[in-house]
Amino acid sequence: MTGCTRTDEKSGLTWWKSSHSGGEQGQCVEIAQTTSAIHVRDSKDPAGPALLCAPEAFQAFVSAARCGIFGN
Repeated sequence: MTGCTRTDEKSGLTWWKSSHSGGEQGQCVEIAQTTSAIHVRDSKDPAGPALLCAPEAFQAFVSAARCGIFGN
């Protein structure tokens, strides 16, 4: 994967943001992976809440997005 990572000292999670996020558009999310969940958060609010998904559910979402199921 390309992009940047940063470890959150409070949670101990390593967060990843895609290199496709680009600049300061403000529409970026970061993800962190554990064995039991994928954590998703708003990159503008790293101290805010994170959405937790089962790895299988997150993979299904990513596959659907790549196929264009959600439109443009």
